[in-house]
Amino acid sequence: MKRKWLRIVHITLAMLIFVSIAAACTRNDGDVIRVGSKDFTESLIVAEIYSLALEAAGFTVDRTGHNLSSGLVHGAIVNGEIDLYPEYTGTGLLTVLGLPLMTDPFEVYELVKREYYERYQITWLDFTEAHNGQGIVIRTELAQELGIVTLSDLQPYAHELRFVSTAEFLDREDGLYALVAAFGPFNFSSIDIMGGGARYEALRTNAADVSVAFTTDGHLYNTHYYTLLVEDAVIWPPYNLVPIVRNSVLEEHPGYRRCFEPLSSALHYPCTSSYELPSNRLRQRHTRSST
Repeated sequence: MKRKWLRIVHITLAMLIFVSIAAACTRNDGDVIRVGSKDFTESLIVAEIYSLALEAAGFTVDRTGHNLSSGLVHGAIVNGEIDLYPEYTGTGLLTVLGLPLMTDPFEVYELVKREYYERYQITWLDFTEAHNGQGIVIRTELAQELGIVTLSDLQPYAHELRFVSTAEFLDREDGLYALVAAFGPFNFSSIDIMGGGARYEALRTNAADVSVAFTTDGHLYNTHYYTLLVEDAVIWPPYNLVPIVRNSVLEEHPGYRRCFEPLSSALHYPCTSSYELPSNRLRQRHTRSST
């Protein structure tokens, strides 16, 4: 619980940093910027960071585009219904552009940046270290009992285990398909579809054994119940979080980009940078032992 609150404190401090720096930008009283977000907590929080920074710089922010589904938010910015929102590089690569899976974070960023600019007249602003990737989480008690540390450790036991998932993970190229392509079949004894909180509750109460996870999930700090498995092969694309904005907005407000420059260095998540999950430490040991 303490670490979970530390993550919240880091996010709050980031908000204050962005607001204070943005206040130094050229004021734009009366200009309205429509900020969008996806319909989950992380996207809403980051969109609010953007909104507060813009307001501190003198923009009027329209938040009616917050809380859009993942299937609608791209259409909203392309159609000019919103001006910007936080997007993930891997989502842009696979879901929007339909390009082959890639794993190098900077190559993916440069590719989606170029393709969005040419296809949609949308600019990806500066690269950030904030990353919300995919992973597989298992009940800690079960991981210790079976000696499961890595994804390849999990595969031989899959037929004995109950899996809870998002619907997207079962259908997307960067979901279960990628897992199977890397390690072989995962014929779980049962598969149920659940939301994020419900999946972790199912693991905690022994109603399920394994779940898909996102690496910034706050539940992962509770290692008494949850163990994030080590990826002993690079199988999923990077999901760095970057503000994207319509080109016409940047053309109309040349100083607008300066309000977001602090994001490239200040926005990161404790669980992927300054704080390490136990599974990340295991990943490092596993890498060293195999080289």
